[in-house]
This record gives sequence, C-alpha cells and structure tokens, in this order.
Amino acid sequence: MHRGPFKAGEKVQFTDRRSNKITDQLVPGGHTQTAHGLILHDDVIGAVEGSVVTTVTAKREAQFNPAHPERDANKPWKAARAIGGWEFCAMRPRLADYVLSMPRGAQIMYPKDIAQVIQLGDIRTGMRVLESGAGSGAMSMNLLDAVEGLDVDGNAGEVTTIELRPEFAKIAMANATLYFGARPGWWNLLTGDFDSVAATLTEHHYDRIVLDMLDPWNRLEQAHRVIAPGGVLTCYVTTTTQLSKLAEALRDSGQWTEPDVQETLERNWKVQGLAVRPDHQMIGHTGYLVVSRAMADGFAALRKRDRPAKDTTTDIDSLSDEERAEQWDDLELRDISDRKLGKVLRDLTRQMDSLEAAGADGDDAEGDAGNGK
Repeated sequence: MHRGPFKAGEKVQFTDRRSNKITDQLVPGGHTQTAHGLILHDDVIGAVEGSVVTTVTAKREAQFNPAHPERDANKPWKAARAIGGWEFCAMRPRLADYVLSMPRGAQIMYPKDIAQVIQLGDIRTGMRVLESGAGSGAMSMNLLDAVEGLDVDGNAGEVTTIELRPEFAKIAMANATLYFGARPGWWNLLTGDFDSVAATLTEHHYDRIVLDMLDPWNRLEQAHRVIAPGGVLTCYVTTTTQLSKLAEALRDSGQWTEPDVQETLERNWKVQGLAVRPDHQMIGHTGYLVVSRAMADGFAALRKRDRPAKDTTTDIDSLSDEERAEQWDDLELRDISDRKLGKVLRDLTRQMDSLEAAGADGDDAEGDAGNGK
C-alpha cells in the first residue's frame, strides 16, 4: 500500500467538479490530456492525496489532425479543449476504480460481483485460493489483496490462477504488477486448460476455488480433488442455461452441498438538497454467483427430498397431447390444493352474486324513478 506524497510510477485518479474521472500513471515530465487542457505530472509528483491541480493550456495545433487539417477547420471545440484553468482533485485510485480503468482484453467482473465473491466465498487472509480464468486480472487482484499476509496460525496466503490464453495471462500480470508496484510474489499464474493444469496440483491443497468460465460444470471433478474438505466453491456464470447446468451437476455429483444462487443489482442515488431520488441508470444483471461447499471423501451430500408428485424436469413441449393431459397436475409448478381451490371458487361466486344483486337493485331504482315513485 502506498502512503505519503505521490511518487513517479504510481497510478493517480484525477476527478473534476463534475465527477469526471481520469486514471493515469505519473511520469516525470509527462502529462495527462483532459477535455480542458493538460495536467502536468511534475505538479502532482511530491504532492499529497487530496491536492488540487489545475490544467495548463496545451498547444492548440496538437488538437488537430496534422495529416488532414481541413477536417477540423470548422470544429472550434477542438481548440477549446486545449484551454487550461480546469481543476482536478488527485487521489490514489481504489481497487474498484483501478479495475474499471485499467487496460483490458477480456471483459472484467464488475466490482459488485467481486465483492460478493470475496464475502460469500469467505476468502480471507492466509488462505490458499485457486482461480480459473485470469481474464484482465480484476478478480485476481482482489483475491491477491484478500489473502495477502499470515493468518492466526502463521499460514501465508497464496493465489493460483489457471488461464487458458497466454496473452490474457500477460495482461493480467501486467495490471497486477502496476497496481501492487511489483510482481506479487504470492501469485502463481499458470497457463493451460483447467483440467490438465489442475491435475498437476496437490490434492486437497486449496481452501477456496473461484471458477469464472463458460462450463464450470465440466470442471467439478478436478475442483473437488484439489479443494480441502469443507472448502468453498464459488462459480460466476452469466446465463440461466449455465446456471441450470451447473446447479444440476453439483447435485448429481454428490460431492458438493446444495448450491446457493445469488444475483446482485446495483443502483446509485442522486442527493442534492431535498432532491433525493434514484439514478435513472443502474447496473442490473451481470452474472449469477453459485456457491457450494466440498463434502469429505466417502460422504454424499444431504439433499432435500422432492415431492413425488412434483415433476420439475420434464419438458411439457416434448409430450403428446394425451401425455400432457395425463401429467398436467404433475407438471403444474403453481400447486393449489382442492380445498384451497374450492375456497377461492366460493369466494368469487359470492362476490359475483353481490355484484349482480347490486346491479339489480340499481335497475329497480331507475325503474321507480321513471314511474314517478
């Protein structure tokens, strides 16, 4: 963790009065281009967090296309962007800010989902964590941050990541190195397919496993081999099809406890005096988190017994009309007892009778008025 004045090589987040954010690396003699001139890095290096820096005027010709200046001839805002005098506050970026601004190849997991993985997956200091799919390194950096250090028993935390594509592994390592200031020594980044690499790992070595991949249900056998009994498995999937396949595979294996499925939605709020309201935009569905724990070898997971009359697996569209008619009660997911059904029908009949009676009384009153009564 960096403390004290800013140093060359650090990442800094610049935020203006409109909450526009720019994250850049400080370089001696360097600058950051903004929509309102340039931030000189020499003005930031040596300053403390929370300092305000002011942009300077850039060379206006640099804002134009040198090869085709005629294309920008009627665009006065191009020159206006070179004008300085705009203030930015300089802070070290939070990890959540960093992962959203860092260079990336693969789509990253959102901070709202990463936070849930850390919390629901019970990932803490000193733990051994196995991760599949480094991507651009967003999840990896949070895992590295969570496990770093020694637990109460003196065990050192470590993260092992298996990434299929070498180019993604290179991106992830570079992003992590820039964030931590050096290559994390407690990170073992391996390349190859999950099953082949996991087969070389020590049996029951890992306390936690995080799978972020297309087909985690195909990786459960190796995952159970390398995870310690009672270890927590957290899987991130994005579609309901993946979710269904994974949940059923966990149940069918008998090696994992009943899966817990969660989805997190995020909505920001605007607070300006008495004008307090939710933001019009929100981060809705990004993915599902499936959490399960490893059973000890030789023990099968306990399962809730489904009601025999309730069929949740048969596809009704695959049945003939006769079969559908015979099994309709079994396939109906919104069960209602005969007693409840009778009560509902009696209640509705009573209300319909009351409505008809009220209509009849109204017609009699109109008739009496017409006869002068």
